[in-house]
Amino acid sequence: MIALNSRSQAVLAMGHEAWQMIGRTPGYIVAVRPLRGGAITDFEITQRMIRLLFQRAGVSRLYRSRVLICVPSAITHVEQRAVLEAARRAGAAQTYLIEQPMAAAIGAALPIHEPIGNMVVDVGGGTTEVAVISLGGVVALEAVRVGSFDIDAAIQAYVRREYGIAVGERTAEEIKLAIGSAYPVEEEWKAEVRGRDLMSGLPKVVILEPAEVRGAIEEQVRAICDAVISCLGRTPPELAQDLILNGVHLVGGGGMLLGLDERISQETDLPVHLVDAPLECVVLGAGRCLESFDSLKEMFMARSDHRER
Repeated sequence: MIALNSRSQAVLAMGHEAWQMIGRTPGYIVAVRPLRGGAITDFEITQRMIRLLFQRAGVSRLYRSRVLICVPSAITHVEQRAVLEAARRAGAAQTYLIEQPMAAAIGAALPIHEPIGNMVVDVGGGTTEVAVISLGGVVALEAVRVGSFDIDAAIQAYVRREYGIAVGERTAEEIKLAIGSAYPVEEEWKAEVRGRDLMSGLPKVVILEPAEVRGAIEEQVRAICDAVISCLGRTPPELAQDLILNGVHLVGGGGMLLGLDERISQETDLPVHLVDAPLECVVLGAGRCLESFDSLKEMFMARSDHRER
C-alpha cells in the first residue's frame, strides 16, 4: 500500500502508515495498492515503491545491489518481465525471482533438499498457493487468485447486503481479525460494527456474530481448501505418504485466520501446522537465499542482469 498526493504525485506514506490513511484522507490524497492478485496493476507506482524500499535499505545508484523478489507461482512470463523491469528502473543491478512457496519453505526451515514431501500452503493478500516440495523443487502446485483481501471484501459486501451499512476496507479487516474464523471455535465473541447507514446516511452501529462472518467468507475459505485438495490429487503417492507424517505447513498472513488450520485438517485428514512467524516466513526465506546465494541460486525461476556494459 502506498499513499500519494494526486496533485503533486508526492509519496506521503508506505506500508502500514498508508494503510491507516484509507478512508480518512482528503480527496486529493489517495491510498493505492500497486499489486493486486499477485500481479502489478500500476507499473509506475510499483517502481516508486521498490525505489523507496531500496532507499530504506541503503541502496543507491552508486551502490547497486543484488535483488531477490518473491512472486506467485502462477505468474505469467509477461508479469515476470514487468517485475524485473520495475526493479531495474528502481536501481537494481541484478534481479532474481523466486516462487513464494519455495521461499516460505526455506523460511520455515523445512528439509526441502531431502527426498521428502513438504507441503506449504501460502495464503497471501491476493493469492493462495499450495505446493509440494521435494529435492529442492516444486513437484505439485496449485495456485488460486484468492487471498486475505478477498476475505475482507466478502465481509464488506455481507454487512452492506444484510444490514444496509457501508464499512471501509480497514473496518472489514478489523472484523476479520476480531471475530473471523474458518471453523467454529470454543470461545466466540460478538463484535460491534460502526458504519454509515446507506438509507439515511447517518452513522449506525450493529452487532455481528462469528457464525455470520463464517458464512460470509465461506466461498473464499472453500476455494483455499479446494486448492489444497487439488494439489494433493497431483502429488505422487510416495510423497503423499510423507504428508501423513509431516503434515501441511500453513504460512502467510491469511493463514492466521482463526480455525483455518483446523478446517484444512478436517477436509484433508492431514495434520496442519501454522508455522512460526507466518507473516514474515516468505521474506525470511528470501533472506536466507541471498545469504546462501551460490548453493540456492538454482531454485530461482528467472533472473536479469542490469549492470552497465
